[in-house]
Amino acid sequence: MSSASRPSIQDVARLAGVAVGTVSNVLNAPEKVRPETLDKVSKAITQLGFIRNDAARQLKAGKSQTIGMIVLDSSNPFFAKLAQGAEDYAMEHGYSLILGNSGNDDSRESKYINLFEEQRMAGVLVTPAGGTNTGLASHLANKGFKAVVVDRMADADICCSVGVDDIAGGRTAVGHLLDLGRRRVAFVGGPLGIKQVQDRLAGAREAVARVQGAELRLMESNAMTVLAGREVGERILALPASDRPDAVFASNDLLAVGLLQALVFNSQVRVPEEIAIVGYDDIDFAQAAIVPLSSIRQPAAAIGASAVQLLVDEVENPSNHTHRQVVFQPELVVRESSGI
Repeated sequence: MSSASRPSIQDVARLAGVAVGTVSNVLNAPEKVRPETLDKVSKAITQLGFIRNDAARQLKAGKSQTIGMIVLDSSNPFFAKLAQGAEDYAMEHGYSLILGNSGNDDSRESKYINLFEEQRMAGVLVTPAGGTNTGLASHLANKGFKAVVVDRMADADICCSVGVDDIAGGRTAVGHLLDLGRRRVAFVGGPLGIKQVQDRLAGAREAVARVQGAELRLMESNAMTVLAGREVGERILALPASDRPDAVFASNDLLAVGLLQALVFNSQVRVPEEIAIVGYDDIDFAQAAIVPLSSIRQPAAAIGASAVQLLVDEVENPSNHTHRQVVFQPELVVRESSGI
């Protein structure tokens, strides 16, 4: 064996003085191998630094134990927790998970889809980039690629999906602010092409339409980040005090945290006395914010686990599998930023 080459199963067999089939049994069915042979082959594997080629093995067997996952923003704590829930469930059931970040960019998403197809992965979990998931879900189904749409709803005729009722979440958040007596509500979120933002805004509008004298002002952000929240906070501070909203619903907690920083640190605006704030996701940072943040809680880890469960069922029971649309209900968590 050349020092520059990667040790092969043949090299292991040669060093251990056994047949290649015996090494294969050690790797795949060690219960069939006598203890002394198992020990001899194991020592040869360690000495050579042999690493099995699982991709080739799975391709030959016609079955992969790897799942691909694509999220919009892996730096967002919500997606990080969602991916953790998916990975934990996958590992418990004999699968590995590879995570990709699309950055809400169609071209990056396509590159990951192509990569996962080339690697013959068992299937893919994906939060589609852009405002719709119909095209992507149809594309995957037409190629016979098993997929579950995550954090969105999909057509039940095409594939499974798992998500949260974001319209209900938006309605609950703004309904809470209106119940506090607030009437000038700002919705902070964007880009508006993101389906979750659209749905949360739709729910907010439904809540405002039910209360006479209430108004909803749209303040679009260019991203769903803390920095973008600070920028919107500066825009609010630039308004005359009489024209500022008395409540804000931010479409995620990162925006809400940035907004809090701008209002509290820069001008000592009193939260919630002057402006009450509700975020969305209930990430760990929400409770630890300078003013503990009220938020709409999504069960991120449960969403991820449920998505893997549906995908594994389709992979392992294709003839009996029925596509399902699992919808979790969001929950309002009230903290100091909206008045307790």
